[in-house]
This record gives sequence, C-alpha cells and structure tokens, in this order.
Amino acid sequence: MTSENSDRGYLKRSLDLLWGQGERPSRGPKPGLTPERIAAAGTAVADAEGIDALSMRRVAAELGVGTMSLYRYVPGKAELLELMIDRAYRTMPGDDAPRDADWRTVLRYVAHGNWRMYLAHPWLLQTSLARPVLGPGAMAGFDYALSGLAGLAVTDQERLGFIAALDGYVAGCARTHVHAALAARQTGISDEEFWTAHRPLLEKAMLSGAYPHAAALSEDTFAVPGERLFEFGLERLLDGLEAFLAAAGGGTAERLGGEPDR
Repeated sequence: MTSENSDRGYLKRSLDLLWGQGERPSRGPKPGLTPERIAAAGTAVADAEGIDALSMRRVAAELGVGTMSLYRYVPGKAELLELMIDRAYRTMPGDDAPRDADWRTVLRYVAHGNWRMYLAHPWLLQTSLARPVLGPGAMAGFDYALSGLAGLAVTDQERLGFIAALDGYVAGCARTHVHAALAARQTGISDEEFWTAHRPLLEKAMLSGAYPHAAALSEDTFAVPGERLFEFGLERLLDGLEAFLAAAGGGTAERLGGEPDR
C-alpha cells in the first residue's frame, strides 16, 4: 500500500487537513469527532492488525460510529493515511531532544527516534514515502535534523544528502528487523527453527569448498542482535560523514551542489 494517489484533488485535500485548513462540519451526530481522533484510531488499527486491515469502515468501528460520519472530517482512506503518517512523525523531536548539540549527536538522536518510530508503527515501512505529503509533524523532524547541520561548511544539497543517507539506512535496518519478526509470527516458525532447517544443506555446502570465505566465518558470526547491528552501522555511517567533512575542509572531497555555506 502506498500514499501516492492519482487523484489531483487528493493532494490539496491532504495538505488542507494536515495544516488545519480543511472545512469543519458545522453539524453531525458526533460533534467530538476530529481528524486527529480519526487518525489516532486508524493508527491503532494499523499498529495492531497491519496496514491491509485499514479501512474507513474498520476505523469507524474502532470509534464506535457510523462509517459515513467519518467522511464529514476525512474525505477518504488516502487522506486518512497521510494524517496517520504525519502523526507518527510527530514524535520527532521529543522533549528529550538535545539542543545546541554537535551535528553527530543530533543525527544520532534522529536515527534512534526514527528507528523507534518504525518499530512502533511497522506499517510505515509499507507506505511510499518517495514523495511525502509534508505536514507539520514531518517538517518539525526535518527542521530539527537541519538544526544539527546548521554550523557546517557544507552546501544545502549536502545537508540534504546527510539526512537522506541517514533516513535510508534507518529505514533499511528497520525493514529487515520488522520483516523478520513478522515472518516468525505469520509462519509460526521461529528464527532458530528456520536456520536449523538450513543446517544440513549449509554444512554440506561449506564442506564442498565452493564458498571458502563463508566457510571461514566463526560460529557466532550471526549471533548479533538486530539492534546491535543497527547501532554498529549507524556509528560507521556517522564516521563516514565525519570523514567527508574533514576531506571537504581540506578541499579533497567530492562535493555535491554549489559552494558550501561558510
């Protein structure tokens, strides 16, 4: 399921809802109903049952109202999904966000926050964020990440490159982590059982000499928890960005975009 929609009107309707410009119904059977309440109910459904379970009818049942009453506040499922996505992003930055910190501390905080967001709302990994309909939640997180890069002698394109590299890494790791847990639940086969089933054929393959580098790996190579792998890779990514900054300061880095802001 994606958040893309070929209906051009959907884009304006979504933006109006996200930024509070949509018309509010003057009457109706449930005056207390709001786009926020509907988005919260949709999030609860998707968190518990997956994105495929999301529908206006299912959300209405969650709220204990008739399906048609939802359409007074949210035009349809596509717009609902945009509200849910921006609601998920609203946790960034949190009250514990470091302020006036160095760029590495800020990006590490952003990475950890997005990691927790994906694990709390795994359905996000099934939506298309290639062309996000930006709301206040997503913009607040983006602006916070930029705040950590504000003092660097890099171009605006390079700032965006830093954030894109971080986002891509976190989403990729979270997707692998979430899909592994999902596979175990859907099949009823634990990770241990899954790899135990492979063992006879893998042992035979390793003894064949066809895979010498794989055969040379220690027995505990794959015994690292997914979260520990995430932490290790994150620090190496930040190391790489730090190396770029050092090279850029010395004039030896391959640059992106125009002249750096100094």
